[in-house]
Amino acid sequence: MLLDLGKLPPEGETYDVVVVGAGGAGMSAALIAAIEGKKVLLVERTEYVGGTTALSAATTWIPCTRHAAEVSQGDTLETAEKFLNAAVGDRTPAELRRVLLQTGPKAVDYIESKSEVKYRPYPLHPDYLTELEGSTMKGRALEPSPFDGRKLGKLLTLVRPPIPEFTVLGGMAVDRSDIFHLLRATKQVKSFWYSGMIILRHWKDKLFYPRGTRMVMGNALIGRLLLSLEQRNVPIAIKTSLAKIHADAAGVHAVTLVQEGKRRTVKVTGGVILATGGFTRNPKLRKQMLPGVDIAWCPGAPGHTGEAHELALNMGAHYGTGGLTNSFWAPVSLRKRKDGSTAVFPHFVMDRAKPGFITVNKKGERFLNESTSYHLFGVAMQEENKKSESIPAYLVCDAVALKKYGIGMVRPGPMGLASALKDGYVTSGATLDELAAKLKIDASGLKDSVKKINAYAETGVDPDFGRGTTAYQRNNGDATWTGKNPNIGPLSVGPYYAVRLYPGDIGAATGLVTDVNAQVLDAQNRPIAGLYAVGNDMHSVMGGVYTAPGITVGPGLVFGYIAAMHAIARKAEQRAAA
Repeated sequence: MLLDLGKLPPEGETYDVVVVGAGGAGMSAALIAAIEGKKVLLVERTEYVGGTTALSAATTWIPCTRHAAEVSQGDTLETAEKFLNAAVGDRTPAELRRVLLQTGPKAVDYIESKSEVKYRPYPLHPDYLTELEGSTMKGRALEPSPFDGRKLGKLLTLVRPPIPEFTVLGGMAVDRSDIFHLLRATKQVKSFWYSGMIILRHWKDKLFYPRGTRMVMGNALIGRLLLSLEQRNVPIAIKTSLAKIHADAAGVHAVTLVQEGKRRTVKVTGGVILATGGFTRNPKLRKQMLPGVDIAWCPGAPGHTGEAHELALNMGAHYGTGGLTNSFWAPVSLRKRKDGSTAVFPHFVMDRAKPGFITVNKKGERFLNESTSYHLFGVAMQEENKKSESIPAYLVCDAVALKKYGIGMVRPGPMGLASALKDGYVTSGATLDELAAKLKIDASGLKDSVKKINAYAETGVDPDFGRGTTAYQRNNGDATWTGKNPNIGPLSVGPYYAVRLYPGDIGAATGLVTDVNAQVLDAQNRPIAGLYAVGNDMHSVMGGVYTAPGITVGPGLVFGYIAAMHAIARKAEQRAAA
């Protein structure tokens, strides 16, 4: 039951659990508490639910679930723990990672058996650090099953829409399976019929609904969570901010909320779970933790203001330290939309790791492995920029690669190239000299970089940066490529094209320090009773290392489950003590 947009809960209303932030982690925590029969209030400061989860693929990294056996055999929690220990080391407590692994399968079974949330395994979706012992190629990464948004009725428009540039045909959401068939629609009968059905559904939606109803990836997960919350009459106070957390010697007991200038204080008997998405849109905290990174490069949702963090810090909470970075990263390109807003497009896997692409700095020189994970790509850009100007960096390809793979917001074909050239999103040159002149980068450096990569395409070996040397990297290449390395191909056919890349922060890695129950800890590492942090409000269990796909959404679900259950147990303990 959605709260009236003009109303807040009555003054003094009592809830067992209040969850602040309606992204994937927060909605999961609220749902689990509601499934347990508790009175729950979900608070969201924006006009939509879903947060950055709704904009993402919502890949959910949880090893050894019942789904894993469908695509992989032999994985164990011990093997997964060995992998995390090798990848993360002492950046986070080992016991925190162990609880994540041990609770993960239970959390998935719980939410699937008791709600509309459903997952399926990726046939092939490797850990990002496949060079480490204990890594796998498949089985640990789950994706939300597609969802029919028509089931939401009037709540359909409450789900944060996907990034427009990640859709096709004027708003049709697509996942990996859809892209596979759409690219083969004119070559295979099965793909032709598959593509025709989803396109027909899309055009029907445009006639009868305010947005697409065939939900995939992040929108599918959020739609499923929202329907499950609606079925349990969980009120969601949107456009509502957390103004104060009230606590005494016994812990948190109330919160004050603000909606359009109106204030209400409600009581909390179990706990307050912070799931606001982290600090990444707080100017003060960005200056401290992400120096030199323009907020305009952030593709995340707008609600991650860090306001709740300031309240928690004033109560004695503290941020984690020792992480690889304070945020997770992806290279992004920027483009002005017709309405004046800026599209921030993350370059995950569709172009930069493919044959026929290189990335260069101002000197025209390659400085990284283009097929590495998007996180390490973003880290490398910032590290290189300390030595030689690499922000922006330049993603360069030839005509053959552009036609086959597209580049950024330009689709394979290449669809949309003319408008991208006109508005300056893509820069082209008949020759490398002309392209370099337009980009204002060193032409001799660019030509030398292309000469080297063309030679590496012949041997299949990149002696400079080891491109295509791990199973993960090769998976990001082109399996149909006839060359010796699926990630390396020549740039030899003009014209040549480029887009500018920036390091975009895609989610906070540094957050509030918690214990294994997701309880926020004070400076003496003592729990602040009744206060929890999950999702990107919680200091990353991965210590700022992007170990695998879905390492924010997966822990968000697991620690949301843990926090909800612990808050419920806290209420029972208080009742018993009384």
